[in-house]
Parts: sequence; C-alpha cells; structure tokens
Amino acid sequence: MLLWGYIARHFRRWQIYNRTLAELSQLDDRGLSDLAISRSDIRRIARSTAYGV
Repeated sequence: MLLWGYIARHFRRWQIYNRTLAELSQLDDRGLSDLAISRSDIRRIARSTAYGV
C-alpha cells in the first residue's frame, strides 16, 4: 500500500512540474518580465512549485 502512495504522489508532482513548465514556457518575454521571471528561471520555478525544493 505504501508503494502505491509513493507512486501516486510522485506522479502528481511530475504532473505539476510539467504543467508549470508548459504554462511558463508559453509566455512571451514581456509576460515573463511582468512576473519578474527570466526564461532561464522557468525550470527552477517549476521544480520548486512541484517538489518544494
């Protein structure tokens, strides 16, 4: 039972990471600038959002 919980939790985090990455990647440079995000920060922000790192 523990294994399934771990797998489900990891899958949900992976989905959050991918969704965040896709949404931020779709923004143009001006939209990212409005949010004070550079294009090089997108992966770090997606990782932090999903995994709390």
